[in-house]
Amino acid sequence: MPHLSVDVLESDLAGRESALIARLTDAVAEVYGPWARDIAVVRLNGVPAGRWGIGGVPATAPAPAVTFGIKEAAFGRPEMIAALASGVTDAIAGVLGDHVRDGVTIDFIGSREGRSASGGKIQ
Repeated sequence: MPHLSVDVLESDLAGRESALIARLTDAVAEVYGPWARDIAVVRLNGVPAGRWGIGGVPATAPAPAVTFGIKEAAFGRPEMIAALASGVTDAIAGVLGDHVRDGVTIDFIGSREGRSASGGKIQ
């Protein structure tokens, strides 16, 4: 099950939560297929101004950072990873504005078969 955690400045996020959740879910479903829509998990983490630093100083306008948890087997399909990177970046830029596009970072974190659980059951 795809899990996305997005760190974004609270001031950039306020009032856009629903749109961002919908667009990120759409991006996942476009790559995985419609079946993934119901299991895609999006967590938005609003970071207050002054609590995000780059280069040792508080950042004034950092672009969102995404941690994307997926099954490790997906890394055997580089075209899938590229499509997810593109789709997630487009979704974020579409909601927050194109000025964030070049700074969006995505860390794909893979879990091996049998090393994750949902509902108390090993996946």
